[in-house]
Amino acid sequence: MTHVSSRQKITIKDVARKADCGIATASRVLNRSGPTSAESRRRVEEAARELGFSFSAIGRALQSSRSMTIGCLVPSLANPVFAEAVQGVQEALSKTGYQLLIASSNYDGEADCAAISTLLDKGVEGLVLTMVAPERSAALDRARARDIPLSLMFHDPIDGLPTAHVDNFEAAREVARRFADLGHRRTAFLALRFSSSDRSRNRYTGFCDACRACGLPDPALIELSEAEANTPELLATLLGKLDGLTAIFASNDFLAIAVQKAVRLRGKKVPQDLSVVGFDGIEIGRLLDVPLATIETAPDAIGRQAAQTLLDLIQGKDCAKQPPLPFNFRAGATLAPPRPEFRDDDQGATWPPSVHSLETDLKQG
Repeated sequence: MTHVSSRQKITIKDVARKADCGIATASRVLNRSGPTSAESRRRVEEAARELGFSFSAIGRALQSSRSMTIGCLVPSLANPVFAEAVQGVQEALSKTGYQLLIASSNYDGEADCAAISTLLDKGVEGLVLTMVAPERSAALDRARARDIPLSLMFHDPIDGLPTAHVDNFEAAREVARRFADLGHRRTAFLALRFSSSDRSRNRYTGFCDACRACGLPDPALIELSEAEANTPELLATLLGKLDGLTAIFASNDFLAIAVQKAVRLRGKKVPQDLSVVGFDGIEIGRLLDVPLATIETAPDAIGRQAAQTLLDLIQGKDCAKQPPLPFNFRAGATLAPPRPEFRDDDQGATWPPSVHSLETDLKQG
């Protein structure tokens, strides 16, 4: 009878000895890599169960010269949108044997490059990415030069790079139509990291396009600094420069929620004094005292689609261009008609006004 100490690491040699067969036979059974007799298979599988033996992922990777890892880069895990997308990636990989290595860059292009380089050094077999500027990333170029399969999340289509996304341009057009239908004319688009986010820029472009189609003036573009986005008092001061503003479209839900706090600090109310619409549809928006109107997306579905596309590429399949995933306008209590005194278009002042962040004003002054 074969005895193996409970403190001793169980090896395939132990399984073969207990099953009374050669190591090669045990390996074929456990790896499902070649023909064996039914009786040999039964003995090896029974021995493995009794000994508690299983191949480690590292062991399999070393034997096959494959890492069985996928790299995933997102701007932030603090934002639930990206956390849900990563969860979707994980769900798609859950039964494939692949493990996920996760990195975040805090919306920094240099950190993007460093993270991708690190993931490549780890030997990942593919990359799922949300980046600052994939179209001009040197690290991404290196990955492509090494034929590492790539799949993007959230980015609008880029030539040669598959992406899982919603149509940011058309979603923003829907917001403009909602504002116009309620009688809003003086609107604004609120953005953080506008220059480094293709999603934000495409939302602004779509918003402007639909405002013009609806006969509205172009929206004011408000670009926030990090300090203003995280400090309601600073944001309140900035909003105070926009006399006559009745509706604001924030490039994400966190900014929309920050606007609500800033409006309260100015002694005003949402939506009575200012309507607010966000983008993403994070769940906390439903739980606010004044539930947030927003463009609702499905980040987990975006993650699953990106991961499945990557798996197809790894298997050598020809991946057709994926259509945008659906979005939905989620009605909320932050959107209402403007007060009657702001419905008249003949208000004298030019719209949109020139709007700078406080940080810009300080640099210029």
